[in-house]
Amino acid sequence: MSLDTSISPEEQVSSENAADSTAAAEPAQPAEGAPNAEGKQNGESAPADSTENKPKRGRPKGSGARKTRTVELTLTVTGTADGEWQAELKHGSKWVARGLDIPAAAVSRAAKELHAELSGPIDEVINAAREQQQAKVAELEAELERAKQALAELES
Repeated sequence: MSLDTSISPEEQVSSENAADSTAAAEPAQPAEGAPNAEGKQNGESAPADSTENKPKRGRPKGSGARKTRTVELTLTVTGTADGEWQAELKHGSKWVARGLDIPAAAVSRAAKELHAELSGPIDEVINAAREQQQAKVAELEAELERAKQALAELES
């Protein structure tokens, strides 16, 4: 510490505080010829290794994976208890086809082609509709037989 006689002691104390705060803000430089943190002498410069500091541009080499473009197609197949099936196809938000009648056998084949987990429940619905139709046919045949008997009685 040096004493400056041209300024008052209060001014000297405030200037020392300002010097201390400046020294704290700036990192201390080692003496000339002293080794730095990298083990090199202070005058020596480290070789500029630009590949470590700069990020590489473009895709990394060896990255052959490409982002696949997805297409949104929604196929909706709707069945009724009577065994009637309809299909609708939507591409994004645009309807391609609506209300297409599809045979139950075609729905069953398509489900089997797609996945076994799909074909099981669909076949159950189709079989239930088939049994319901068979019961309806049996009932209509019985009604037809009764109508034929009534007609025969009227003719005789």
